[in-house]
Amino acid sequence: MATNITFHPGSVSAGERSQLLNQKGVTIWLTGLSASGKSTIACALEQSLLHQGKFAYRLDGDNVRLGLNKDLGFDEDSRVENIRRIGEASTCHVAKLFNDASCFAITAFISPYLLDRKTVRELHEKANLGFVEVFVDAPLSIVEQRDPKGLYKRARTGEIKDFTGISAPYEPPENPEIHIRTDECDVTQAVKTITEYLVSHGYL
Repeated sequence: MATNITFHPGSVSAGERSQLLNQKGVTIWLTGLSASGKSTIACALEQSLLHQGKFAYRLDGDNVRLGLNKDLGFDEDSRVENIRRIGEASTCHVAKLFNDASCFAITAFISPYLLDRKTVRELHEKANLGFVEVFVDAPLSIVEQRDPKGLYKRARTGEIKDFTGISAPYEPPENPEIHIRTDECDVTQAVKTITEYLVSHGYL
């Protein structure tokens, strides 16, 4: 890693940027099994925030893997590296840059490991940036029924190796800021729950 790189601060302070944009940045980290509803909620939340005149941007797991992380597979080491890159992104690259720019940075990643999500949280806290973990929860039986990409079926037959929830673990959040059961509420209710949290904690 290069050691001769120095961060170059801009002329606009975080407080000034937040005041001018009339919002302060926060990373809204949606985690949960494949087909739990993360991406659907993230898209709806982004649209809702934009319609409220807020600066918001969505980072989706599949989309990031098509570009930034296209060299990674789905074995445990690759999953850890995937979240490390997004986690580092939260501090000095992608999500953190959006967050630091007073943006609502909405991420939708399975991010199956507790330690990785803890690291991302700590990186945000160290940079004094807002972080909200949203556990998008649905029973395995429900997500297997949804299975829009047919991934669970392929994992059950062994065609896909190291698939979260089948042949690889998912470690649920222990104390998420928000817990959404998508087998008990619809997308509108999920967005409302997140929005109410953002309002009550001064982000909206």
